[in-house]
Amino acid sequence: MKEDELESRSTADSADFRSAVKFVAAANLAYFGVEFVVAVNIGSVSLFADSIDFLEDASVNLLILLAIGWSLKARSRLGFVLGAIILVPSLAALWTVWLKFNSFVPPAAIPLTITGAGALLVNLVCAIRLSVHRHGSGSLSKAAFLSARNDVYANAAIIIAGIITLFWLSPWPDLIVGLGIALINAGAAFEIWEAARRENLAEAKNAEP
Repeated sequence: MKEDELESRSTADSADFRSAVKFVAAANLAYFGVEFVVAVNIGSVSLFADSIDFLEDASVNLLILLAIGWSLKARSRLGFVLGAIILVPSLAALWTVWLKFNSFVPPAAIPLTITGAGALLVNLVCAIRLSVHRHGSGSLSKAAFLSARNDVYANAAIIIAGIITLFWLSPWPDLIVGLGIALINAGAAFEIWEAARRENLAEAKNAEP
């Protein structure tokens, strides 16, 4: 393939990735508001943690949008920052778990299930939109894809928790899923840090005389 054809394809891929990141940032910011309001109204740990996750995802994708075109070294540094940001929902989940133990009341099952289903749909669309770029820009594309993919798993768990709560009035399903979201995001953060570390090593190797 000729050099100009390679450059043209790279430019097209970059433009499509930028478009995907814009879409994902807007979708996450919009559904954050929906999920946060429902979470506060029904007292759900898992929905609250997931709503913060939507806000975090919007922030991550906006940062990625700014970093497209940066040098490998700059992108690797941002990768470490994004990994830290992804831990925020984990801390939010732990905080809401502590609050739930002080008022051990199950959330309303039907709003929990319906809101979780809406979140699943949003994140599934985002994950599909980003999946073609998950290997394209190192830690940046990995951060965007992992955030959306892990949220799909979390939302499926929220739906299951809502269904269980419908038949068993207990706060435990919601609490367990909230803690699960914390663990999922912690794992994603370490994956992104590892990708950023590899980029750092590659940059250092390229810089060697």
